[in-house]
Parts: sequence; structure tokens; C-alpha cells
Amino acid sequence: MSGARITGTGSSLPDKILTNRDLEQMVETSDEWITTRTGIKERRIAAEGEYTSTFAAEAGRRALAMAGIGADELDLIILGTVTPDFPFPATACILQKELGAHKATAFDLSAACSGFLYALSIATTYIRSGMAKKALVIGAEVLSRVVDWSDRNTCILFGDGAGAAVVEACEGENGILSTHIFSNGSHWDQLYLPGAGSRNPASNPRTIDERLYYIRMEGNDVFKHAVRAMEEAATAALTANAMSPSDISLFIPHQANRRIIDATAKRLGLPEERVFVNLHHYGNTSAASIPIALDEANRSGAIKAGDIVLMDAFGGGFTYGSALVRW
Repeated sequence: MSGARITGTGSSLPDKILTNRDLEQMVETSDEWITTRTGIKERRIAAEGEYTSTFAAEAGRRALAMAGIGADELDLIILGTVTPDFPFPATACILQKELGAHKATAFDLSAACSGFLYALSIATTYIRSGMAKKALVIGAEVLSRVVDWSDRNTCILFGDGAGAAVVEACEGENGILSTHIFSNGSHWDQLYLPGAGSRNPASNPRTIDERLYYIRMEGNDVFKHAVRAMEEAATAALTANAMSPSDISLFIPHQANRRIIDATAKRLGLPEERVFVNLHHYGNTSAASIPIALDEANRSGAIKAGDIVLMDAFGGGFTYGSALVRW
């Protein structure tokens, strides 16, 4: 079995910035309240005519450019998203056309904020088995279209954007050491979007009357589960590779809430300087969160050859997972 290595990263974000001060004019909240409880200062919001595929395609192009390969060389495209352009076809198929990846198998994956790590795990498995040699893994969301802008408990959290990684077959010790994905469906109704599916179709007047087309979240419950699950996923990765937290060069957690990030890092015994945080700029971009952070860390020089990078996520479902990489 061959190994799998990330050879290129890319990201794409809307130009429009929505700050906490802007939100003060929209709902009963304040910059201090948002910052204290979440660590978020601003987020990016898609403009009219911009969609999940818009940002996914651009992030993909940038990742391909860094990897130095053409889209026509791709065997596989996996897109993690809960905000596809359409219920069907898969937005990944739209990307296949946009990028010119004519020979790639393309599909979407729904695992909420864990979507990128789920997709990375599947791509790694395909490559290690020999079923693919080059894959494009993307996390992309336009959450602003499913956020209730009158609900101060949720509208302050989310933003739009996309991140991508090219994963290729490789030899040697550098590469993706292991991936670990988990789920716990016992708590699916603590973070979900109730409308527009087969239970509450868009054509049902109740979906409109009860505003079921917006994200619903039990924030306190999600927080408690998130910290425990992210610790479990991170520990699984370290145990599988006979490593300890002291071996980690950089920890890239899902960027949902600064308190969740800090609590997870504390449980793992990781100092602040080894934890990558860009939450204050982008908010929670769900499946796009980790690949955006990975690209930013990569391009800024925060990751160097030989570094051990731990990625860790938690999302609706509940889903959670981790990936350990020797860069």
C-alpha cells in the first residue's frame, strides 16, 4: 500500500466582512458579548451570485496550483458541505465541470463541521488502496443562507468560505499518518437544520411558518459534547501513532468557539503557541474551517517540513474526527 500526502492547499473567502459592530445594528448584542463568549470578531458573507461552488472551485484551483498538477490528473473529488448549491446533483459534480477534472469521480459528503476530515479520511483510504493516485478534498459552506439573522444565539457564529487540499500517493515517512472518524447520532437534534428535507419539505407551509429552514442549536449541550469528543478524536490519533501531545508541532482544531478550542488544548496539554486560531477573522465556517486554517498556516510558514500536524473537528450529527500528518 502506498502512502498519502498533502501536496497543495488553497482557500477562498467572500470579500464582504460582517463585523460584530455590524451585528449590533441587526440584533440585540454587542461586540463585547460576542467576543467574550465566542472569540469571534468578524466573519465573511457571500454576496448575491456567489455560491458554495464559487468558493470551492477557487480554493480547489489554488490547491492544484500549489501542488503543480492539472485538474485533468485528478482521480477523485470529495466535497464536504451541508450547504450544497442544490439538493442534487452533488456540488462536487459541478466542480468537476468547472475545474475540467473530466476523469475524476466526484461526490459530496455531509458531516457538518467534520466534513473535511471525513473527506480526507476517505481520500486517504482510496489512495492507500491504490484506487486513486490524486484526489482533491474540499470543505466549503455558505452558511449565511441558512442562518436566522434575528437569532442572536446563532447568527453571530457562522461565516462563509472554502478550503481545499490536494492529496497524492507517495512513498516515505512524510504524509498522512492516520485518520480517525466517529459519530454519535444520539444527539442529532442538538445541532441541525430541520427544514427542506423529506421530513419538512420546502413545499410544506409549516416549514415557512415555523422558520424551519434555519439552523437550530442547543449551544450549551453542544459545547460540552464538543470538548469531550475532540479530546477523544485527538487521543485516538496520538495513540495510533505512539505519540504524545509533546510531539505535536501544530494543532489545527475546528474553529467554532474560542472556549472550545482552549478547553480542548488544555485537556491535551498543548500550549497556546502550538494552537492555530483564525476564528476571530472568519467565525465558524463548518466543513471549510479546518482547510481554511490549514491553508493559512501552510502559506504563512507556520508549518514546516517534518512538522507533526494534528487536525481535530466536531460537528452536527454528532460527527467528530482527527487526522495526524507528518508534513
